[in-house]
Amino acid sequence: MAHLFLVKDIAFQAGLSTATVDRVLNGRPGVRRQTEMRVMAAIAELEKQQAGAMGSGRMLAIDIVMETPQRFSDAVRAAFEAEMATFLPGVFRCRFHFAEVMKPAELVQLLDRIRLRGTHGIVLKAPDVAEVAAAVARADAAGIPVVTLVTDLPNSARIAYAGADNRAAGETAAYLIGEFLGNDGGKVLVTLSSGRFRGEEEREIGFRRIIRARYPDIGITEISEGHGTDAATGTLAAVALAADPAINAVYSIGGGNRAVLAAFDAAKRPVRVFVAHDLDADNRALLAARRIGFVLHHDLRTDARSAFRAIMSRATALPRAVTPSLSSVEIVTPYNMPAAG
Repeated sequence: MAHLFLVKDIAFQAGLSTATVDRVLNGRPGVRRQTEMRVMAAIAELEKQQAGAMGSGRMLAIDIVMETPQRFSDAVRAAFEAEMATFLPGVFRCRFHFAEVMKPAELVQLLDRIRLRGTHGIVLKAPDVAEVAAAVARADAAGIPVVTLVTDLPNSARIAYAGADNRAAGETAAYLIGEFLGNDGGKVLVTLSSGRFRGEEEREIGFRRIIRARYPDIGITEISEGHGTDAATGTLAAVALAADPAINAVYSIGGGNRAVLAAFDAAKRPVRVFVAHDLDADNRALLAARRIGFVLHHDLRTDARSAFRAIMSRATALPRAVTPSLSSVEIVTPYNMPAAG
């Protein structure tokens, strides 16, 4: 079957595994006719998107706006730049606007400035507050599609969410910690960068639900508003450890993991199990050094692809909007850590 697309792109569009798509493309036996039709339909849809984007002769310039620690923004930048290369030359150009901490007013001012300057789309990681939702509504009214990234604004005018199922990720963390601690119990230090982010809140809700239902002997202590930065997060962790000698595990939702571990070291306290999120440079090093036990990771390039396609569907007026699928959560250990890049 002739095609011009990567197997992973066809699989993503069709909602099938890459192995299944490979079998269809190479005419191998054991594939249902319905599956073949899904693959052919996916290729046709990709061809339509490609023709629409390139036939218009337009460069799609998009703005990526994030309030996040630099270690995560570096990973996002790398993912978007890598994914741009999989589209035909000249389709996308990204402008990055990153800050570790932004007041809502500053974020709204930036979004309004982008809207007035002009853009083909905005990819946004921002707190779920009314001021930001209003800025998204203004962008949408101006014909600018907004895609939320890794944390959603479900009550806004955004056209799509690109990211993982955060509640399921929190439930997975609870299972890992609960099974590891077993009947010994203890208390988990749950760290959030800020309670304003919907994605972090959903992770915490999922975590608490499973701990309460399945592991009632395990307690939870929460710290928040460290914004994922080492200095602030480390200070909050040190205060929590001094106040509660039962803390013996960590679920890091918001980052700052080096600082959290340093607080345990300073208090001469062991960490029985440490679950973190995202394979950024810090977490790769900590995982390799066995300082943390598990990283819950989802593919940021899949999220980037979802965002690009959602914006392309609006910019090129495709008859059917692209609805991104949630990216899957992978449990990464020191023994199955994928190569960087």
